[in-house]
Amino acid sequence: MTKQWDVIVVGGGNAALCAALTAREAGSTVLMLESSPFEWRGGNSQHTRNLRCMHDGPQDVLIESYPEEEFWQDLLKVTGGLTDEKLARMVIQESSRCRGWMQKHGVRFQPPLSGALHVARTNAFFMGGGKALVNAFYRSAENLGVDILYETPVDDIEFDGARFVAVRSGEKRFEGRACVLACGGFESNREWLREAWGQNERGEWPSDNFLIRGTRFNTGTVLKVMMNAGADIIGDPSQSHCVAIDARAPLYDGGICTRIDCVSLGVVVNRDAVRFYDEGEDFWPKRYAIWGRLVAMQPGQIAYSIIDSKAIGRFMPPVFEGTKAQTIGELADKLGLDRAVMEKTVADYNQACAPGTFDHTILDDCRTEGIEPAKTHWALPLDKAPFYAYAVRPGVTFTYLGLKTDDKASVFFGDERSPNLYAAGEINAGNVLGKGYTAGVGMSIGTVFGRLAGAQAAIAAQKQSVGADHVVA
Repeated sequence: MTKQWDVIVVGGGNAALCAALTAREAGSTVLMLESSPFEWRGGNSQHTRNLRCMHDGPQDVLIESYPEEEFWQDLLKVTGGLTDEKLARMVIQESSRCRGWMQKHGVRFQPPLSGALHVARTNAFFMGGGKALVNAFYRSAENLGVDILYETPVDDIEFDGARFVAVRSGEKRFEGRACVLACGGFESNREWLREAWGQNERGEWPSDNFLIRGTRFNTGTVLKVMMNAGADIIGDPSQSHCVAIDARAPLYDGGICTRIDCVSLGVVVNRDAVRFYDEGEDFWPKRYAIWGRLVAMQPGQIAYSIIDSKAIGRFMPPVFEGTKAQTIGELADKLGLDRAVMEKTVADYNQACAPGTFDHTILDDCRTEGIEPAKTHWALPLDKAPFYAYAVRPGVTFTYLGLKTDDKASVFFGDERSPNLYAAGEINAGNVLGKGYTAGVGMSIGTVFGRLAGAQAAIAAQKQSVGADHVVA
């Protein structure tokens, strides 16, 4: 391959597409390299469904307002302060200005479905979900003349100091004036997960029991290449978007439909049939992403979400039916749990439920008293048969270890900014997400940094082009 592109984009999900489209709009020639085959294109973005958006008033599918400070406080709470405020606020502010651009490229939005009304104010839902989003972006990219190669995983990168020169995929070499790395984390690399999580005090390797909610193609190859090249890194390798998902989910690409959303409506017990965390700590969209890590710390990396019939109709139903029984003891038998311990766990919880007014749309006053762990909201006795249980395991969506970047999406080597290398999406999400997650913010990060990286790469390519023309003259 002797052609030189202005901008090479490594990756094929939302962030990569936003970068490619933006760079092409700026007049750059663009090559996208997607590691997956055509049928699996789109990375983790194909499994998404919404975008968290700041807005100061009602906007088509978004109701009321979601101001910058509230968005920031939501992010601050879930990350525990492990976030770069400057970059986080940039993402928040730009999230209010991206939907018009997305619609120009064929993305359509819809009001949230009944099971997701609690995020109608904060999140804009994609018509047709993430698969429709990436398909729209790909159509637009093709129409604009972006070159796209599938089944082309990048396994090496050439540099001249901190300056990007070319990428390699096997024997193929692709040269560019600038490059955007938007190829995700390492969640599908089982060996790397094992290294990151290590062995626990029970002699278990927790990550061996992890399921991967997202794409099987995010193996972290490019991230490892960058680490070996001396790029500045940010984030804890054991931190990730990690959700408690149905234990029957496939090893890869289960996506959002494998999530179990009834946790806050009942109790969760581990393999020993005891509770281990507050199920009603906060609204589910702000807490669902901590439960994967919580389950990862339990024996055998498995837990069971237990509800009674009062919960039916109050949450988005899972794809697979739960285990059903007429008594808690029978349910324990079917799950292979200790019947006596399970009956005591539920009886103690029921007795601890204080009188209150149940309302799952607010932080209500239904709580437990005199029990540890407490349940601080939505605590109703489990007393209406039949009872249901869903076995859950940790489901990793994407990892937070990644490339340190600035407010121009630039990659750094020993605090030296690369003049033409940028990062966007999950490979740089650790700058904003040190830990924790809140629904839709991953798409906010990918969209904002993708557009920013594409714009900056186009500028860098133009500078190089002008410089080359000057030398020739």
